[in-house]
Amino acid sequence: MRSAAPKPVERLIEAFARLPGIGPKTASRLTYFLLRAPEGESLELAEALQEMRTHTRFCSLCFNITSNDADPCLICSDAGRDSSKICLVEEPLDVLALERTGEYSGHYHVLHGALSPIDGIGPDDLRIAELMGRLQDGEIQELIIATNPTLEGEATAMYIKQSMEGSEVRITRLARGLPSGGDLEYADITTLSQALRGRSEI
Repeated sequence: MRSAAPKPVERLIEAFARLPGIGPKTASRLTYFLLRAPEGESLELAEALQEMRTHTRFCSLCFNITSNDADPCLICSDAGRDSSKICLVEEPLDVLALERTGEYSGHYHVLHGALSPIDGIGPDDLRIAELMGRLQDGEIQELIIATNPTLEGEATAMYIKQSMEGSEVRITRLARGLPSGGDLEYADITTLSQALRGRSEI
């Protein structure tokens, strides 16, 4: 059955639908919103996308996203941050989440994924070799592993730990457990078990 939408409209719907969290219906709504919106809004979106692609890159040290004229990135080049600590994360969005807390003042290293043999993602597909290079300069005293608490995140954390066998760098893992404001009766067994193992004095 032929689509009633013109080809350019179909193409934009398909492009939106490829984005994470965007289904066909949302993709259609976004497309038709842009069709009805003033031309300037559509052009502004197109220009913003083009600017993002042409004016950003990965930081040569931590592999977080930075602008073309700021390499190393603002975090890596900040002399006020603790250069003895590196927090290892899977994605650039994780850096934003940790920075919002205001609790961490060290540096980062972004892997751009996690080990996943099922998806064909091995150590060579991540920024693990670059991390090992950073850890060998003698300045780093602690590596904080902040990969996601998923099978892939756990496998990545274990691989990093094994790769650092014999290293003098202290390896820590983000604590996991009960969310603030949550009820025990609604917590799953894994979360409760982790909360018990990670308990601390008050």
